[in-house]
Amino acid sequence: MGLRREARELALQALYQLDMSGDEDPARNLALFWSHFRGRDDARSFARELVEGVCAERDRLDALIRQCAEHWRLPRLSRVDLNLLRLATFELLACAEIPTSVSINEAVEIARRFGGEDSAAFVNGVLDAIATQVGAKPKEKPGGAE
Repeated sequence: MGLRREARELALQALYQLDMSGDEDPARNLALFWSHFRGRDDARSFARELVEGVCAERDRLDALIRQCAEHWRLPRLSRVDLNLLRLATFELLACAEIPTSVSINEAVEIARRFGGEDSAAFVNGVLDAIATQVGAKPKEKPGGAE
């Protein structure tokens, strides 16, 4: 498994734990998580960056997800799907060095591993809409040509 995939999976698990704990004490819950989940130092570093970014930008990320997940209210989404969408949306917005297609593909692959039967397709559709909305993906010109 690649370094960044490992980091993304660690970050997803940390965000899921925070979500399930009710965010009562995020710092304590994250410290507990990091003490139990070992990974390569570089992966843990990138995972921490992602988790801290998602926590800091959660309201903004949720607003984008809400706009692009048509006909879905956030409380109805599975916790895995929602946290994966938050993670990938943060990456689209804040990690310019990572190509949009890589961020989306990684999220889809992680959804296949951790999500439900329809998670990968759902995550792909929502992230594609978010990428287009935030300008991380060029819009297609009429006729399908870019």
